[in-house]
Amino acid sequence: MRPVLGAAAEETTAGGPLALGSRPLLLEVCDLRKEYATGHGRLVLFEGINFQVKRQEMLAIVGQSGAGKSTLLHILGALDTASGGEVYFGTTLLRSLSPNEAADFRNREIGYVWQFHYLLPEFTAAENVALPLLARGQSKKETMQEAMHWLSEVGLADRSTHRAGELSGGEQQRVSIARALVTKPKLLLADEPTGDLDTQTADTLFSLIERLHASYGLTSILVTHNLPLARRCGRVLRLAHGRVDELSPLAV
Repeated sequence: MRPVLGAAAEETTAGGPLALGSRPLLLEVCDLRKEYATGHGRLVLFEGINFQVKRQEMLAIVGQSGAGKSTLLHILGALDTASGGEVYFGTTLLRSLSPNEAADFRNREIGYVWQFHYLLPEFTAAENVALPLLARGQSKKETMQEAMHWLSEVGLADRSTHRAGELSGGEQQRVSIARALVTKPKLLLADEPTGDLDTQTADTLFSLIERLHASYGLTSILVTHNLPLARRCGRVLRLAHGRVDELSPLAV
């Protein structure tokens, strides 16, 4: 049975981040199952998935196309529901959230970065970054100040008034990272964030994610086919044949 996480699960030491071995859990996945109805019966994508993620860990999920990596990420981020099993975010049972509660949870706790940036083409970079805060009802002045801070963090303060089509692919993805982090989430979920980029740009973008992960005490889970980048994460999970195995980053 899953242990109950008390108030101590929300704390770190006054002197800074806790050592990884003593950090509390942020995420716990218990006997997770996902299946779909098809014309030929039930298709089980995965089942019996169990793992834990401690605060401030960086975890890579690898596996072949179609293994269910993106679906798993969507379930962890309350964008999809499992067919069985549970996901706990701290003391919150994700299955217990109503649709409105799930939307609020995503806005408060999760930052998402996708393979495609999904920037709104009619808006500037700063306006795109500000959108999640505007959705909270914050003032435009406040949201634009925050947007500019995060554009500075990703090295694009001088491109704040440019629209998506005026930015390179790497710049567009950096704007999407700023948008993901403007709400100060606890968990960053990234689904093939470097998938559309050339090798050099992908390496630069991943280095940016590493820096922001460390600087802001994030917990990060990245789905990637890029094994050299997966090796740079603290932990690696491989999803294959409906099961999860943990690998040493050096063995990936």
